[in-house]
Amino acid sequence: MGLLEGKKLLVTGVLSDSSLAFGVAALAQQEGAEIVLTGVGNAMKNTRRAAAKLPVEPPVLEMDVSDPAQLAAVRDDLAERWGRVDGALHAIGFAPPVCLGGTFMDAQWDDVAVALNVSAYSFKALADVVSPLMTEGGSLVGLDFDATVAWPAYDWMGVAKASLESTSRYLARYLGEHQIRVNLVAAGPIKTIAARSIPGFSQFEDVWDERAPLGWDVRDSSAVAKACVVLLSDWFPLTTGEIVHVDGGYHSTGA
Repeated sequence: MGLLEGKKLLVTGVLSDSSLAFGVAALAQQEGAEIVLTGVGNAMKNTRRAAAKLPVEPPVLEMDVSDPAQLAAVRDDLAERWGRVDGALHAIGFAPPVCLGGTFMDAQWDDVAVALNVSAYSFKALADVVSPLMTEGGSLVGLDFDATVAWPAYDWMGVAKASLESTSRYLARYLGEHQIRVNLVAAGPIKTIAARSIPGFSQFEDVWDERAPLGWDVRDSSAVAKACVVLLSDWFPLTTGEIVHVDGGYHSTGA
């Protein structure tokens, strides 16, 4: 029996088969879960294309996290489809170009507000979708990039990740009474579509492997997927508000 046998999971953020969320979705299916993916706007076609490459092609629902009507529609669909939800993966992030790549001081509030809404507040919006359906408890897992330092070029997305980390802790506080666990996985850099959109991403690639005690391969997201699947399972029943680093140990070196 797989770790997620019988679980019903909502997975966001699958843009291609190189996405971190795709690796989570594939492993979740292998471990026995039934999944539904979400996509947004023009990227829906990419999500559907990636869905077809999974072991079992799942349904794809449109969900713009900044659109209350779409959020409600997804909740209604899941209620009718399953009646309950056991877990959800938050793999959502976006920032306007001026918010990344060394132009920190040029970004205005209208740009920053988009980054914070889509990349951080969306975790709470996702919780609004699934937590009413977590009638037997459940697990929310978000993908993070360690926000304890100021990274080169990451700029306002780093601020958004810091907000995501705080949001995760508050969700853990307020959803705990419903036996809903909320945790983050702080992944090392992986070559994904999202990563390629960050100017200066190569600065991470060039040093991560040599400085991480366990080493790091920017082309291999399997360790990240395993961590997410375990957190979505019942194997961490009393762990919440936590940030699990899956980065080869880079965060521990102070480098």
